[in-house]
Amino acid sequence: MDAQGRGRVEDIDPADQWVLNPETGEYELRLAPSAPQSRVPGQRGATGTGRASRRRGAPASASASASTSAPAPEREVPPPRRRRTAPEEPPPGRRGRRRPAKKSKGKKILLWTGGTMALVVLAAGTAGYLYLQHLNDNIESLPDDGAGTGGFQKDQAINILLIGTDKRTGSGNEGYGDNGSAGHADTTILLHVSKDRSNATALSIPRDLIVDIPDCPTTQEDGSTKVIPGSTGVRFNQSLGQSGRTPSCTMRTVTELTGVRPDNFMVADFNAVKTLTSAVGGVEVCLAKDINDPDSHLNLPAGKHTIEGEDALAFVRTRHSVGFGGDLSRIEIQQQFLSSLMRKLKSNDTLTSPSKMVKLAEAGTKALTVDSTLDDIGKLKDLGLELGKLNTKNLSFVTVPVRDNPAEKVKATVVLQEEPARQVFDMIKEDVSFTEVKKKESEKEKKEKAAVAARLEGEKSDPSEVRVRVLNGGAPDGSAQRELLYLQNEAGVTKSENAGDADAEVARTTLEYAPDQADQARALAEILGLSGAAMKPGESVTNAQGLPTMTLTLGKDFKGAGVKLDAASAEAPEEARKSTADKVECAK
Repeated sequence: MDAQGRGRVEDIDPADQWVLNPETGEYELRLAPSAPQSRVPGQRGATGTGRASRRRGAPASASASASTSAPAPEREVPPPRRRRTAPEEPPPGRRGRRRPAKKSKGKKILLWTGGTMALVVLAAGTAGYLYLQHLNDNIESLPDDGAGTGGFQKDQAINILLIGTDKRTGSGNEGYGDNGSAGHADTTILLHVSKDRSNATALSIPRDLIVDIPDCPTTQEDGSTKVIPGSTGVRFNQSLGQSGRTPSCTMRTVTELTGVRPDNFMVADFNAVKTLTSAVGGVEVCLAKDINDPDSHLNLPAGKHTIEGEDALAFVRTRHSVGFGGDLSRIEIQQQFLSSLMRKLKSNDTLTSPSKMVKLAEAGTKALTVDSTLDDIGKLKDLGLELGKLNTKNLSFVTVPVRDNPAEKVKATVVLQEEPARQVFDMIKEDVSFTEVKKKESEKEKKEKAAVAARLEGEKSDPSEVRVRVLNGGAPDGSAQRELLYLQNEAGVTKSENAGDADAEVARTTLEYAPDQADQARALAEILGLSGAAMKPGESVTNAQGLPTMTLTLGKDFKGAGVKLDAASAEAPEEARKSTADKVECAK
């Protein structure tokens, strides 16, 4: 019996009003027509308590004008669903024709709730599509101040900045650490989803990483804009909360650091972990040893445990009792937790339970603060459906490669490991997967790849036999000399020389060689990560010793000495600490 048939009591589980239609595989809101219908809530912001009044940067007059608007008309209720009867006879001439096969219920449910496999709040936001439009009122938004791209696009790669703050607001959170914190960027993940949705990368950025924070134009409470001055050589977590900085400033800092401009941001505080894990009935975690951490309040023996609420929050905050006891160890335990949470969200136990989905929707939307281009259920649903196409085995968790800050005697902060970090950033910018993914290719793409692949196939010379001159054709000043030093000292290409600047700038790095130098060209292409398209069969030139030599011209795409020029040919550096969401790992 649905909620309407039980006397219209006030305290009704919304999940009981949703019924699975066995013919379509979709959930439908079931309301009896005989009962009088409640009025649709008035225009948002009319009472001063709705979503509009909570958005930062909205003019004060907005809510006042909303209060004088006419009441919204009553919502038209759909007619009751007819009971299924015996099927009618097909009309003459059509007897025996089969109906098109329907999609299975399981696939339909996965389609509409696809976002539940995304990272924490993204998953819950999409689950809200199953509930009523009033979930919009749960969502708070902030301007992105022009720091983002203007919002994700369905036909492009997606970059979402996920920020977990250390703000201690909410019931039971005042006992954790600095309860007066303005809310810094305590946990930050740049989620990159490939254009073809075959894979994704969740890049964790350490909070103690030393970065430069740029000047940040920031919308104020009264709608005006204030430029918050940047800072040089400070912790990454100061990009939020410090000096009135908002998530838009964290977006700018991430762009400055990685070269990747996020499409949207989503922010959650301590309550998000507690409410979301409780909504799905707990998350299974694994400990390789007993942990009793008085700082995080986690006290669990070794083995597998299903945790939620306060225990879940304690788990993701633990750092002194795992690994090396620092922030990097905590990042690893958080990645393990998120992997487990996503497996739970994607399980049939969650996807086929209306009550869990509704609880997840309520919890997720209340836990969210999003940018103003992603501030309603419809947009969250669209984003979630894109994310729902992912397979957890192709979602990689990666950490920005860092090392201890050499300027400190007592190690408290970290700095980039320049070369491996640039390689990670380039792979994300170039939409390269950190996992092996079988991709569908068009016939044209196959022919094009086959045409250039032959240039890379065949015998390769020993690096010591490779003769090449290096020209700078648009790379930063000094690049040719730095590349030469790399080739001679680290790659074993001792017969190389710096030939100065090219006659003209070029967009892409190329290697020109004569037909009888193909084996040398293949060897150098392997060292530098050159694609077949970058290899240009042509003529050789004479080097300083009067011997035929190849010409390597560094273009504007040059990333730095020793950095693979074609990101697709690179593998994730070991320093990135890669893991995937489909694997169960135990915290050590």
